[in-house]
Amino acid sequence: MQAMNPKVLISEVGPRDGLQSVKATMATADKLRWINALHAAGVREIEVASFVPARLLPQMADAAGVVRHALTLPGLMVIALVPNVRGAQAAIEAGAMKLTIPVSASAAHSLANVRKTREDMLVEVRSIVALRNERAPHVKVEANISTAFGCTLQGEVAEDDVVRLAAECIAAGADESGLSDTTGMANPAQVRRLFNKVRAAIGGRTGAAHMHNTRGLGLANCLAAYDVGVRTFDSSMGGLGGCPYAPGASGNVVTEDLVFMFEAMGVATGIDLQKLIAARAPLIAGLPGEPVYGMTPEAGLPMGWKQGAVHG
Repeated sequence: MQAMNPKVLISEVGPRDGLQSVKATMATADKLRWINALHAAGVREIEVASFVPARLLPQMADAAGVVRHALTLPGLMVIALVPNVRGAQAAIEAGAMKLTIPVSASAAHSLANVRKTREDMLVEVRSIVALRNERAPHVKVEANISTAFGCTLQGEVAEDDVVRLAAECIAAGADESGLSDTTGMANPAQVRRLFNKVRAAIGGRTGAAHMHNTRGLGLANCLAAYDVGVRTFDSSMGGLGGCPYAPGASGNVVTEDLVFMFEAMGVATGIDLQKLIAARAPLIAGLPGEPVYGMTPEAGLPMGWKQGAVHG
């Protein structure tokens, strides 16, 4: 039985973060079937596309059509990633309800990922916010701090840089700013410490935890973020994803495992776990041969599993 009042929001990023990280291009019809299945399972926030030039990411060439389809699904918050004003304009025209802007705390990663300095990206945030205010004031803007916990290109990232950037993004007009472990380098103590510092700086505008499972700490890091008040978590079905510009940064936290963890603890997600596991079928059909991960789907639900009950 689905929870009426979810205690945490699981934001599915597979159709964007996952698909842009694989070499194959999923057919549009398969994407739409997958998004439909996620919605049917109770997922209510999905990052469905990235508005970037098709020559750079052919996987996202159908972004506008995917957004338009997702808008037909009732109660779904439809998110698009936009690295610049041009992308934001296209996403707003397509009808995206929330825009995500990646602002890297690592100077090296910022140049590799968006070919802009961190300061240039703050100018971009201001420009995107101005565009939003003028054309679509109902659209939300989140400027999430990527490589917040370390960078495969420059190594350590100063926590003061992360906090400063999050505060500057909010000052630039973003509605919220979350923290992304783009390179899978975070540990639970670091997650608690940094989210606490960011919350002290920007309060209730502190956004989602976006964790990777590169070194097996994805779920532990999500739980650490939950312990210090984070209530929105990005994850990807089957653990698809990574960052093309962060070498060695493998997959996102697996949505199915994250939902299982919270539901087993009695923390409602609003997502039907059995339907969620069934939603892997259109993903696997649309990306034949692509490895998908997840301990919960492989092991199956425990004997006597009852969603909504506290287990153990």
